[in-house]
Amino acid sequence: MDQLRQSLLEAPIIEKGDYEYFVHPISDGVPMLKPELLREIVIKIIRKVDLEDVDKIVTPAAMGIHISTAVSLMTDIPLVVIRKRQYGLAGEVELSQETGYSESEMFINDVTEGDRVLVLDDVLSTGGTMCAVLDALEGIGADVVDTVAVIKKAGPNKLDDTDHHVKTLINVRVEDGEVVIVDDEGDD
Repeated sequence: MDQLRQSLLEAPIIEKGDYEYFVHPISDGVPMLKPELLREIVIKIIRKVDLEDVDKIVTPAAMGIHISTAVSLMTDIPLVVIRKRQYGLAGEVELSQETGYSESEMFINDVTEGDRVLVLDDVLSTGGTMCAVLDALEGIGADVVDTVAVIKKAGPNKLDDTDHHVKTLINVRVEDGEVVIVDDEGDD
């Protein structure tokens, strides 16, 4: 059994209001992230995406950073982090994100029209963050070559009625307080 699959089956579940949330090293930093799990995920991402024409990797803060940093180190592709803090630097683009349990503003720098980007994130759940990121990149005029979320929480999300496509490494749902694997190959 692969490490990502096993780690998800062992993930604790907490409730945030009506939202069942799994706690996982990739999405939450607890329990601790073991190098072998991160390595497995990076290798799966590199095998799943087309990196040939990618100029930049783009990831939202915070939990996409460790995954994207590891992919950047393995591929020599520069990394852009979409931050939750505004710096007011030239070319900064603001976007609004809404998840199943929060709303906030985020800020992009260093992506310009014509950049060919790979978007990476930890989890696709409600689709609020990913939809906001992809819409903002489209508004900038960047070419989104590929988009990957490590884990997809199965069910409807904000990307369902859009032209955006997100590849995933594994798809799960939370049922009766447990993680259930829906598709251990994810979406292509």
